[in-house]
Amino acid sequence: MSELRFDEIGTIDYLDAWELQKQVHQRVVEREQADTVLLLEHPPTYTAGKRTKPEDRPADPGGAPVIDVDRGGEVTFHGPGQIVAYPIVQLPEKVKVVDFVRRLEEAMLLTCAEFGVTAYRVPGRSGVWLPAGETPDGVRRLERKVGAIGLRVSQHVTMHGIALNCDVDLGWYERFVPCGISDAAVTTLSIEAGRQIGNAEAMPVLREKVAEMLSWRDYEQGPSLEPKPDPAKTPRIPLLSPTLG
Repeated sequence: MSELRFDEIGTIDYLDAWELQKQVHQRVVEREQADTVLLLEHPPTYTAGKRTKPEDRPADPGGAPVIDVDRGGEVTFHGPGQIVAYPIVQLPEKVKVVDFVRRLEEAMLLTCAEFGVTAYRVPGRSGVWLPAGETPDGVRRLERKVGAIGLRVSQHVTMHGIALNCDVDLGWYERFVPCGISDAAVTTLSIEAGRQIGNAEAMPVLREKVAEMLSWRDYEQGPSLEPKPDPAKTPRIPLLSPTLG
């Protein structure tokens, strides 16, 4: 099957969505269903990937569940104001997993650009980022992540996916070290664009860009910032207390 199907789910509990992913994954593996992208939003939920360290888990999750999952990466947050896209697709033979990751990053970069926000890759770290710098009134800002990626590939079919922060409450990110990266911050498309951009406005744009990237045609990669180390591959300094991905 060569077509790409999009299912817009609305708000769904994380565990219910995970079960749905598994069902769709099996049907795609067996070629009983077209490649499918689930578009949805979760209630407040922390998920811990395979590389999560105990010190990176939220000490006080504020009532949100902390769920161990089978994707790569460390801890991240899902919640209202964040678009989650789970592409469950057969990878073409010519497409390696790293190429797939770059295509999903590109879809988020292109979505940000549609709203006047120039975002970047950071080699060594997955996701989509804004550069460090000063605001017009002299406030120093760290590099900050606006879009996260966490994937699993089984039987050459992908699971999990991307999360784009539209107008999510960033207070949830203060309860843990997002993706184990303590030298950067998290942001939203609304903050960077200087106006409120909700999921309803950004969803059709992200859908269009994901479809474009998963057509598997050649494309020109968007800009990158200076490389930064992956915290999972470098020595860690213990944090006294928990603080993107």
